[in-house]
Amino acid sequence: MSTKDFVEKDYYKVLGVPKDATEAEIKKAYRKLAREFHPDANKGDASAEERFKEVSEANDILGDPKKRKEYDEARALFGNGGFRPGPGGAGGSFNFDLGDLFGGQQPGGAGGGFGGGLGDVFGGLFNRGAGAGTGTRTQPRRGQDIESEVTLSFTEAVDGATVPLRMSSQAPCKACSGTGDKNGTPRVCPTCVGTGQVSRGSGGGFSLTDPCADCKGRGLIAETPCDVCKGSGRARSSRTMQVRIPAGVSDGQRIRLRGKGAPGERGGPGGDLYVVVHVGPHPVFGRKGDNLTVTVPVTFAEAALGADIKVPTLNGPSVTLKLPPGTPNGRTMRARGKGAVRKDGTRGDLLVTVEVAVPTELSDKAREALEMYREATESQDPRSALFESAKGA
Repeated sequence: MSTKDFVEKDYYKVLGVPKDATEAEIKKAYRKLAREFHPDANKGDASAEERFKEVSEANDILGDPKKRKEYDEARALFGNGGFRPGPGGAGGSFNFDLGDLFGGQQPGGAGGGFGGGLGDVFGGLFNRGAGAGTGTRTQPRRGQDIESEVTLSFTEAVDGATVPLRMSSQAPCKACSGTGDKNGTPRVCPTCVGTGQVSRGSGGGFSLTDPCADCKGRGLIAETPCDVCKGSGRARSSRTMQVRIPAGVSDGQRIRLRGKGAPGERGGPGGDLYVVVHVGPHPVFGRKGDNLTVTVPVTFAEAALGADIKVPTLNGPSVTLKLPPGTPNGRTMRARGKGAVRKDGTRGDLLVTVEVAVPTELSDKAREALEMYREATESQDPRSALFESAKGA
């Protein structure tokens, strides 16, 4: 990415979010656009692929709080006319080169240079080191970040699982070993002298740095372009890797796997892999944080007289809970250590909610017994307190 791109590109507009958007809003907008323009869903559509790259680039900046802060500061500083040239002694105006500010030291002179400075702040964003503008060695390039999705069963999410994940990304071309040259012998670009970037004047004494048009920012030119990658050194690559999803992961959680994204170029580090987890429902169990939930039906006699009831657990033997006499409908009891796995390896609890089951059909004997019970409790009115409270209110 060039200094000019960083200052002039409106990444908020690319993602369609306001400048005060929250991290969650940015993440949601990126996921929607990434799915819409993903190359796998738009085979052979060059415009969709280019849009996907723009969306990924915008998310790389705005999705990282540190990079987003630096981007906002740079836009405020340069995009709004910061560092305008002014009078310089008796001679008029002075020249100010953004390449000096972002890339390295000011050449010549007894006063030394700008060692470090804002170049240290923005170096990571432009994938440049402190002396990128003065050397002839091509710079390593970090691989792109990749985002993928995986759907787990309820049990897999609770216990953890290793799942195969098929990914498609740009990687060094295997046909030419990433050189871009059919014979494997590219030459250093004479225009940028291997840096991949060139400076140009923009008027008013300013100088902006852009990717070299002759080598497309690679710093190398293929004498005999590779038939597969057409001299770019990069080609679409698909691979399947086994990804370990930790125990206790929740629905919608985004897991970051460092260095598992697209491979880097010229010795650069690999990008990161972000896996968004979706969890399917369970017919019996639910989940609240680290705790599992289950609703257990009981008879009226068990709730009124008390009983020992058996309760199922997830992938384990049942447990027995003691139901106290007079247990009301909807009461929740706790079976400790029978829930989901926490980050520290311990388990949450199983929350058991009692539901009194009302029979829809009765035998003659059961009906006779209930009639006798109704007669025995005829003087008790469970709604009397309700009416008294209504009058008082």
